[in-house]
Amino acid sequence: MSLAKTAFRYLPIEINNLIFRARYGSGCDVMSEDWDTLIILDACRHDTFHRFNHLDGSLEYRISQGSMSDEFLSNNFGATTHPDTVYVSTNPYFAQLDLAGQFHAVVDLLGMWDEQLETIPPADVVEAAISAHANYPNKRIIVHFMQPHLPFLGPIGQSLHGESGERNIFQVVRDNPDVIAAGDLVRAYEENLELVLQHVQSLLAVIDGKVVISADHGNMFGERQGPLPTAKMWGHPWGVYTPSLVKVPWHIIDGERRRVNSGGLNEQAGDRDNAEVEAKLRALGYR
Repeated sequence: MSLAKTAFRYLPIEINNLIFRARYGSGCDVMSEDWDTLIILDACRHDTFHRFNHLDGSLEYRISQGSMSDEFLSNNFGATTHPDTVYVSTNPYFAQLDLAGQFHAVVDLLGMWDEQLETIPPADVVEAAISAHANYPNKRIIVHFMQPHLPFLGPIGQSLHGESGERNIFQVVRDNPDVIAAGDLVRAYEENLELVLQHVQSLLAVIDGKVVISADHGNMFGERQGPLPTAKMWGHPWGVYTPSLVKVPWHIIDGERRRVNSGGLNEQAGDRDNAEVEAKLRALGYR
């Protein structure tokens, strides 16, 4: 791509970003918010969450500090330490960015990777989160589910993966927008959200404290960033600030009693093989 074409493509995005940031600011620092447990639903749009959420509590929104996971993780956790917090991690970017030392402890679930589904099933996340709450009763807990992020696990989503032969369906539609109906893609995403919300509900039944359900970023389904028109976008490109991507749910559930949080030294965290992390990032469509 020539320099002129590159500038023509990205200049509207950068101008739109400036306009968006002037209106909404630089985004929410999740660690400065009030919660005992923060549940992150990877790639969850605020509007879709609003339509499918039936959990008790009150729904607000926040502006995320990133339009994809590595940006969100770096901006929220990369420069600060949190000895009062335990992170239940499913996103390979967490390992690649080497963030384990920022927290009191990390429950790394990449070892529970399902080779057939090419992701970490939400049931395994619930089990690990319950254990973390029991093992660290005086810590804040972050629980990061990979859904509704692809791969899609519901019947429509599995059918789309089978028809396309690809896990990264968003790359397929970027290259050939007519190969998959946009409505089918949205429904597959909604299936993933409905699935993970069922598991979140089962987790909420057994944990205490004030819980917030949010997301690292959202997702685009062929929308254009505005107000200056851009190309249609799919998935969650890095550094694009628009409501579809950085307006995320902030659903608050006030517990009957609060967890007593304390600081403390970080536990030793193990390293992850770089090749293993790269393979999992590819399966999730990041490569």
